[in-house]
Amino acid sequence: MKAAFIFAALLLGMAYGLLRWMARSATYYPLRYPEGLWNRQQEAGATEVWLTTGDGVRLNAWWMEPSGARLATLFLHGNGGNLTHRLPHMRQIARAGSALLIPDYRGYGKSAGAPSESGLYADAGAAYQWLIDRGYRPERIVIHGESLGTAVAVDLASRRRCAGVVLEAPFNSAGAVAGTALPVLGPLVMREFDSKAKIARVRAPLLFIHGDRDEVIAYRLGRDLYEAAPPPKSFWTVQGAGHNDLIEAAGEPYVERLRAFYGDLQ
Repeated sequence: MKAAFIFAALLLGMAYGLLRWMARSATYYPLRYPEGLWNRQQEAGATEVWLTTGDGVRLNAWWMEPSGARLATLFLHGNGGNLTHRLPHMRQIARAGSALLIPDYRGYGKSAGAPSESGLYADAGAAYQWLIDRGYRPERIVIHGESLGTAVAVDLASRRRCAGVVLEAPFNSAGAVAGTALPVLGPLVMREFDSKAKIARVRAPLLFIHGDRDEVIAYRLGRDLYEAAPPPKSFWTVQGAGHNDLIEAAGEPYVERLRAFYGDLQ
């Protein structure tokens, strides 16, 4: 009986470990170079730059610095593709009046390494330091996260000073996102990216943006994170927007909202 109990416990432990590994693996969908829209760099008006993280990983990034921009946005993209798939964001952020640094996480695009939660946090820290070294004071840096990047943005903003934080399609925790697909098992096997535990430490104005028809990150998860956030904060619901068409659904008001947010930071 004792041997059977130990064997069953071992099987359960192995099954749990396998599910944890599968859940972490399913978090990232990187496209490595040459996959992507690399021929559109000139169209974006971007300069290619290289960063090195504290743990020695070399990251690729694009840098845009429109004339007269006072603020610089560090854009932390979602879990799929690579930076070349964020051209709409690049254009609209630049139109709203901010310079822009968009790094590819480790394992994405031309960046070395393989993605992990701690690795993405280190990547964001290296990009932030690049802006500091370029002469942008914390009071001129906006941290803007999209989807999975919102968790990276919250982590960074909870540790480093900044002018403001934009969270687009945010969520309270990866466990809660997993729970929408697997109500009981999901939160047990996915414990990463807990923004709700960190957001109270953010000391900067927050702008939340979420589509009310988001089919990937439930709208209520974004609202839950908003409720936990300290003021000053605002929440913009983009009517009819899903997860991957938010900018298109928002239209010109997307630029107007960002421009107004930037203006309040000056």
